[in-house]
Amino acid sequence: MASQAFTPNVTGWVTFGVSLGALALMALVQLDRTRGLVQRLLDAMTGALAIWSAVASVAFSGTTLTWLSFAEGFGFVGLAVLGLVAHELKTERVVHSIEAMPAETRDGRRAEVQAAA
Repeated sequence: MASQAFTPNVTGWVTFGVSLGALALMALVQLDRTRGLVQRLLDAMTGALAIWSAVASVAFSGTTLTWLSFAEGFGFVGLAVLGLVAHELKTERVVHSIEAMPAETRDGRRAEVQAAA
């Protein structure tokens, strides 16, 4: 939204800073080796968008820069939403698999169900 509020020159520098921040974050999250394939693909797309945003913020000017920055911002938001949906689906799958398991004690006996009176 900064692209619509500030001058193109300011918008370019804001976009450049956000892009570098996203690239730094992408480098940091790659240290976590437990991330799945879907998350790594989203990371790659976010990194590519961040590189493009950094280059575009320096290469373009005027209204072109304003609208490119606006679209790139929506691209980052879209990738973030996809990442959240993927995470929630994975979490939901875990919850359903836990609920499907029989309730047993540590020694293998079935736990008694206590009815509240």
